[in-house]
Amino acid sequence: MSDHNPSRSPSRRAQLGFVAILGAVAVVVTAKAESGGASPAHSALSGSAATPEAAPSAGSGGSGSGSAAASPTPSVSSGASSGSTASSGVRSVTGDTIDTRYGPVQVRVVMRGTKITDVVAVQLPSARGRDLEINSFAVPELRQEVLDDQSAQIDTVSGASFTSDGYAQSVQSALDRARG
Repeated sequence: MSDHNPSRSPSRRAQLGFVAILGAVAVVVTAKAESGGASPAHSALSGSAATPEAAPSAGSGGSGSGSAAASPTPSVSSGASSGSTASSGVRSVTGDTIDTRYGPVQVRVVMRGTKITDVVAVQLPSARGRDLEINSFAVPELRQEVLDDQSAQIDTVSGASFTSDGYAQSVQSALDRARG
């Protein structure tokens, strides 16, 4: 008999990927509407999906290069908070950039009131091909956990421990900013 985990099935991954894309589109449209068509949404998109830094990738513990002197403990680089509030009560808050062993991780949290409605990766590790591969499965899972739990208290994705930690820390910093 083979074990089958439905949350890891290809169709589940495809669903999570599709939801992530829809969420990113919603953030871009919202930001564009809030800015009157100016470039905050464009810079968010180009900072995350249009550049290799933000391609769906997760730097994680596992095999890989990375600096031998790099610390496995993520360090925080204070990121600019780009919080904005529309008349509909939707706002987006950018978390700190967390420097992990495999590269920076930064997210933008979209909220309606106190409810987290989306999490968009702004920066992700991308120096190695393996980063992109790991991020393709880890980032949708991390995003969904934040949405389900409405918290940064999320489980580490197996094979993506450094990115998971950085993701959670960046989400927490965005939530801290949002709460004032």
